[in-house]
Amino acid sequence: MTPSTHHRFAAGLIACALVLGAVPASAQEAATLTHGSPASVGMDAGLLDEAAQLYRDAVARDELKGAVLLVARRGVIVMQEAVGWRHEAYQLPMERDTIFRMASNTKPVVATAALILQEEGKLSLDDRVATHLDSFDNVRARDITIQQLLTHASGFRIGPIFYPFDEDETPTLLGAVTRFGVEGPEVEPGSSYSYSNAGYNTLGAVIEVASGMPLEDFLRTRIYEPLGMVDTLNHEDETKLSRMATVYRGRRQQDGSVEFRQGFTPGDPPDFPVVRASGGMISTATDYARFLQMYLNGGRYADAQIISENSVAAGTKGYIASSETTSYGLGWQIAANGAYSHGGSDGTMGWVDPSRELVGMVFTQSPGGRNPRVEFQQLVNRAVDTGVAEQ
Repeated sequence: MTPSTHHRFAAGLIACALVLGAVPASAQEAATLTHGSPASVGMDAGLLDEAAQLYRDAVARDELKGAVLLVARRGVIVMQEAVGWRHEAYQLPMERDTIFRMASNTKPVVATAALILQEEGKLSLDDRVATHLDSFDNVRARDITIQQLLTHASGFRIGPIFYPFDEDETPTLLGAVTRFGVEGPEVEPGSSYSYSNAGYNTLGAVIEVASGMPLEDFLRTRIYEPLGMVDTLNHEDETKLSRMATVYRGRRQQDGSVEFRQGFTPGDPPDFPVVRASGGMISTATDYARFLQMYLNGGRYADAQIISENSVAAGTKGYIASSETTSYGLGWQIAANGAYSHGGSDGTMGWVDPSRELVGMVFTQSPGGRNPRVEFQQLVNRAVDTGVAEQ
């Protein structure tokens, strides 16, 4: 997802802000996701249906190929709807358990891994990267800190994701980021915000060194499995290909229509020969909702304490301005009203709104289409605010 798209969506989080009383800590800590009616959690069902209708209409007008929508308040899923196609030519519909390429929605998960390791004393966000990666121990890269990697303030720019591997090289994440250290950042670390895939892949290598585990194994054992994220991986799985959505890349035409071309199709070769931290995760709306709900709960989901409340607070505050209206935390875009979000370049977006006790997701695989997610989020906000006012 481009930074400008992040900013537009995050700015939408500010609309209709209403600070609500927080659920007591004991209730939040126990919250797990169940299904229920909008009325049961003080939401207006009519406004929620208006929000979903935006996507039904967008698919009908061929502005998007398909979407999965999920909204939960106080741990109650009040909307979970699939519309359109996961593969149009084969007439395979989107399903609620469709698996998506999550792209940069991977970043908040990787940031969470860094917070776990800080709690265990295996790293500090104040550490210089050179403490963990020898290739950064030089005059160009020595001053970069782990926190700067997390907040896109390392001085690295958005690309490259990786430099090309040598023909005789065995690809590894650690080897892939070595050249980032050798080349060094483009600007002084800490001097400015610049969304950086290189920075997050470097963070992934730090996590591997600090944990002594491959990145995907650490994420699986410390985040996915404890949260019950059974369909979440950091690479495509042959046993799940039939449930994956095809990516359709849209281009706006002069007459206002959207022309789509087929992009990634399940079973295509992987984009890169190594698991990366900047993207590459696959997941479902249900799985990712558990991750978001864990953050809303203060780091806990059911009986799994993933990170502490202090780490959640540290991760979801702004450290550096990322636009005129948003700042960037540790893996999250932060809005002025305290809501936080992230998206992926293939069309996924998730957000957490603590003031409304709400998590929401809009998952598509139609980048470049007409995606009404800002308007969707505003209607969801109104569904909370109107419902509360009527109680």
